[in-house]
Amino acid sequence: MFVLIGLAVVFGSILVGYTMHGGKVALLIQISEVIIIGGAAFGGVIMGNGISGVQTLIKAVLGLLKPPPVSKDSYMELLQMLFAMFTLARKEGLLALERHVENPESSELFAQYPSIMANHHAMEFLCDTVKVILTGAVGHYELSDLMEIDLETHKEEAMKPANMLAKTGDAMPGFGIVAAVLGVVITMQAINGPPEQIGHKVAAALVGTFMGVLLAYGVFQPLSQAVEGRVQAEEEYLQCIRHALLSFARGESPITCVEFARRQIPPAYRPSFREMEEGVKGSGRQAAAA
Repeated sequence: MFVLIGLAVVFGSILVGYTMHGGKVALLIQISEVIIIGGAAFGGVIMGNGISGVQTLIKAVLGLLKPPPVSKDSYMELLQMLFAMFTLARKEGLLALERHVENPESSELFAQYPSIMANHHAMEFLCDTVKVILTGAVGHYELSDLMEIDLETHKEEAMKPANMLAKTGDAMPGFGIVAAVLGVVITMQAINGPPEQIGHKVAAALVGTFMGVLLAYGVFQPLSQAVEGRVQAEEEYLQCIRHALLSFARGESPITCVEFARRQIPPAYRPSFREMEEGVKGSGRQAAAA
């Protein structure tokens, strides 16, 4: 939603200011310039990333229209689920978690936390790590490295669309100059024509430079930052799980484990200790029932 609002403000303010100076909007509509700049940018993305990269980019941009990936409620639900898991393991032993992490889709414990079940990567990260803990063959230092490798790999992959947008944005002014130069070449062919015709062709050529700069700094760079922000939010969510699992692997109490997780939550979403304590009270009883 904020992406659409931002784009409307960018283009609206430019068009309003332009028309206030007496400019004609129709003059800015140069289809040939759009084809040159847009086609060159699209071709560059395909050359550098392939069709699969383009599909990933489109998916990431469309994802910006969805609600934020995390919220205070989703973090609280995560803390409740982690507390329920750790309480179950404390009461019935580590092996009590096995049937839940082996088949999370059919787990009555995980079914109580739908927002986490919908986050497939978070569930996969959580279940795979608990499986490693259940083997008892990995110390907590090695476990920390293992999870860090997983998160780094995930972040590197998730950042590809943001990097594509940023690099394309960097190239847009150059493509705008290409369009402008081609426009000047066309203008020089009509140098003996009437001044009005020459002026129109020069204006059309300058539109290419304008479009390249506008798309770079008004569209592609902000979109890159927005995608990067979503990736960072997802990374913070996974880091929250990581710290809780490390504390669990060290044999600390369930409330201590979720406190490690709570401290990792960004301040904008972080519940207070009292809110967390009250929120997880019932989850331990639900775990026992599961």
